[in-house]
This record gives sequence, structure tokens and C-alpha cells, in this order.
Amino acid sequence: MSSSSSDEVDEALEEIVDQVVDNYIDSVIHGHPNMSKRRAYIERAREQRHNLLWNDYFNDNPTYPPEMFRRRFRMNKSLFLRIVERISNEVSYFQQRRSACGRNGLSPLQKCTAAIRLLAYGQSGDTYDEYLRLGDYTSRLCLANFTDAIILLFGDEYLRSPTAEDLQRLLDVEEVNNHTYRMAYYLTDGIYPNWSTFIQSPQGPKAEKFAQKQESARKDVERAFEVLQPRFAIVKNPALQWDKEKIGKIMRTCVILHNMIVENERHRYA
Repeated sequence: MSSSSSDEVDEALEEIVDQVVDNYIDSVIHGHPNMSKRRAYIERAREQRHNLLWNDYFNDNPTYPPEMFRRRFRMNKSLFLRIVERISNEVSYFQQRRSACGRNGLSPLQKCTAAIRLLAYGQSGDTYDEYLRLGDYTSRLCLANFTDAIILLFGDEYLRSPTAEDLQRLLDVEEVNNHTYRMAYYLTDGIYPNWSTFIQSPQGPKAEKFAQKQESARKDVERAFEVLQPRFAIVKNPALQWDKEKIGKIMRTCVILHNMIVENERHRYA
């Protein structure tokens, strides 16, 4: 199925869902469960909105300066365009095609912008309908395909699992309780059971030093989430509309994008 045809199907499905919801609400409020009404088709003029998006951020003299792009897209324009280019080249969902009527489907920029904005601001799917002309269903579908694409295309490089050497280097940093650990363990406090994989603060003179080291390690994890939350508000917002699999993909996508942003902007921290 072409991208344009897929867009038209998405819009049709969205209209059907909206109509069913409207009819149900009317039946509850007005007490006429058998009186259904047909929802009018909405012409979203998506081609014009692509042009508006292009002129606002991507042409040679954009409406909004680079610092506003960085704030709204959470990354520099060069990195965003790199992501869009690779995704649109390798993932069919993000490839723009013409329908049988000769009409363009949603552009890769529109779809990727919708996904990034949902990650950045954590708002509902129809928030950007007025600007990008993507309804709630289509926006959430863009996000789902975007997370799959980011994990597939960039996960191996920016979210690889730690190697045996990585783990051993962590384990060799310091002995705990006069014992050298050769397996991974969890730093915990006294409320957890006395299991071998749970490392609790020792008693005696070493306790204060160990507590300091443990607190430092725990803060590293907490700070990682503190970095993700301001950058991607979807991480800190309620996730009732997502299932566990989608939540996991969203988290991995945010971590991958964070690592890509850090690499792209590393010169700023030198």
C-alpha cells in the first residue's frame, strides 16, 4: 500500500472512529441511541501544511531561527534532517507517494515532526491537527512507526547492550563487603530481602563510605531520567493510553535520541 493510500485510509478510519464516539455521546446525552448521524468529511489540505512547515523551519530563510527549532524539536536541524532522510529512505511508511488521483500523501517532514512533538511535549495526538493536519489516530500511528524506525535504524549504534568487558569494568571498580562480585548486582537499602544480588549498606566503619558511593551511583540513574524528562515530556506524563510494549519502545527511542543529541552537540561541552 502506498504512503498516500495509507494516509487516506488513516483519515477514513479516524472519521469513522470520531463518528462512532459522537453518536455514542449523543445517545447518552439526548437518549436517542438509534439516531446516528454521518460525520462530515474534513478536507485537511495537508499539502499546504507541508509548505507551511517547510517555510517555518526548513527553507533557506525560515520563519523561526535555529534556537527556536532546537527548543521545539529538542535537537539541531542538521540532526533532525539526518534522521528524516534515513527514515524516509529505509522505512516505507515515511515515504511520500502519490495516490491514484495524483495527490501527495503526508510528507516525511510532517510525520516525523508530529512524532517528535508528541515525544517532546507529551500532548494528545490531535494537538497538531490544526498545524500539521494530522488527526489523533494518524499522529499516534506516526509515533508508533517512528519509535520502531528509530530503534531499528539507530538502536545498534546508540543503544547497544553492555558487553562482558563493560560489565566487568564496572564490577572491578571496588570490592563490596570484602567480597569481589563476578555477577551483576543491585544497590539497595534495608527494606529489600537479604538476597545475594541485593547489595545493602555494610555495618561498621565502612558503612559511611559505602553509603556515599551507593548514593552517587543511584544519583547517576536518577539524573539520567532528570535529563530525559525535561527533553521528552512524554516520559514524565501519565501513560494510560499506551500498553507496556509501546511504553518500552517510547523509552528506548527517547534514550537513543538523547544519545544522538549528545553526540551531535558534544562540541558545546568541550
